[in-house]
Amino acid sequence: MRPLSLRSISRKAQLRLLLLAALLAWQPGSALDYPAMAEAVAQRWGTAGANRVKSWQAMLQEGLRPDSSESERLALVNTFFNKNIRFGTDPEVWEQVDYWATPLETLGRGAGDCEDFVIAKYFSLLAVGVPEPKLRFVYVRAVVAHGRVFGVEPHMVLAYYKSPGAEPLVLDNLTSIIAIASQRSDLTPVYSFNKEGYFNGVLRTAMSRGTRLSRWEDLLLRSTNEGF
Repeated sequence: MRPLSLRSISRKAQLRLLLLAALLAWQPGSALDYPAMAEAVAQRWGTAGANRVKSWQAMLQEGLRPDSSESERLALVNTFFNKNIRFGTDPEVWEQVDYWATPLETLGRGAGDCEDFVIAKYFSLLAVGVPEPKLRFVYVRAVVAHGRVFGVEPHMVLAYYKSPGAEPLVLDNLTSIIAIASQRSDLTPVYSFNKEGYFNGVLRTAMSRGTRLSRWEDLLLRSTNEGF
């Protein structure tokens, strides 16, 4: 997949990348109070939402088995969210132009956009012990079919690197098949990032830590209040 220049994406997309990048500066606590989470979701979204949280807990516990490999954990998390969460745009799901859902909000509502899938998968993979440096958020241009018509749309996926120089595996809400990046000819990466910085091909730009990221601060506060 050939990386594009950062100049090729809109200012709004760049800002969303900056805001999402702040996610990598914070990790959820290892001790999650699942009963409290399920109760909070039940009060807001009812039994269906609470049941999704309980299923999520069972999935994480399965991933934490000592004999569970990282590849099995990737498959567990990717399949769980793709199966249990339906895709919906922010206006459809939250009646807002751009809203970042916490993992519990995504589980409670049972719907979210591509960023919500990535955030929920990222937190879940950390919870089952996948090292943070192996994960990167990737902004891509995706070829998406609408009936018989194909179009190119902005999209977000999660990449997993088994080792620093390895070709990444792609976790995507568009498919539960986890393929290496070179097999995803429908995706053109624009930018990827993790706690270490931004990456555009072999070039790297250090992440600014002084940027005021109010959207992430709001998401962090809401996630913290939920028990992460």
